[in-house]
Amino acid sequence: MQNPIWGIDLGGTKIEGVILPSLLDPNPILRTRIDTEADKGYDHIVRQIGKLVKEMEKQSGLTPHTVGMGTPGVLDPILKTMKNCNSTALNKMPLKKDIESLLRFPVELANDANCFALAETHWGVVKEKCPGAKLIFGIIMGTGVGGGIVYDGKVWNGKQGIAGEWGHNFLDESGGPCYCGKSGCVETVISGPSLERYYEGISGKKIRLKEIVTRHRNHQDEYATQTMDRLSHFFGKAVSVITNMLDPDCIVVGGGVGNIDIIYTKGSASLQHFIFNNRVDTLILKPSLGDSAGVFGAAALVG
Repeated sequence: MQNPIWGIDLGGTKIEGVILPSLLDPNPILRTRIDTEADKGYDHIVRQIGKLVKEMEKQSGLTPHTVGMGTPGVLDPILKTMKNCNSTALNKMPLKKDIESLLRFPVELANDANCFALAETHWGVVKEKCPGAKLIFGIIMGTGVGGGIVYDGKVWNGKQGIAGEWGHNFLDESGGPCYCGKSGCVETVISGPSLERYYEGISGKKIRLKEIVTRHRNHQDEYATQTMDRLSHFFGKAVSVITNMLDPDCIVVGGGVGNIDIIYTKGSASLQHFIFNNRVDTLILKPSLGDSAGVFGAAALVG
């Protein structure tokens, strides 16, 4: 009998764990979470991960041989330290080494966008809408913009661990400065906060993205419609780079901005104007796993 697969999703506020029977059976044996308590520092975060694993062992009566873990950044494959983490206490720290020293078994790390893409490939919308897909690009568009690549059922991390990080490709100078030190990144143009900032700039009013979408849908606000037009135009332009470079079977769009229907209509149509082909065969898909994707994808790392 195949050993169950264990996954941990390390978030800024919660650390979630799951035990699944196998890649073929995603019905959880156990799913639980504890607070990250990130404000107490890096060493405490590591101890909290250990605490969660011990709790999972106690509740399930099982012992893991290895664990997959989704992280809010990436492990530099050369330096063996974390980078690009929005949970900044993790940056420059040897997270994999420290967790393995604590738990005394191997741990496989990948960023949250890779875990999202992996879960949707094995159990989500890819399996439903695009069966047999070999190359999948997963997008997370929310407060930030990130991405992950799955090839032949496995995460592709790349030489420097940054494969799929399309959110920090240059898109348009109007996006302005990015926290990464560059300017006009994809994230500065079509992330949630960037769209809200654009709306405020043209309307003089500060409202949340959800309200902007509602006003556009109700045809009651020309500035909201301009903001949605900006999203659809630049979504197509940004995704054209992915399509020209990788030509994936499908692209799955997660995150809060990914819930906006216009992405799958006008945004998808915009892609046609920018790719090096006379038609778009790449499917642009909404995810189906909801908040299960991160932790399930982490488990799939060791499946």
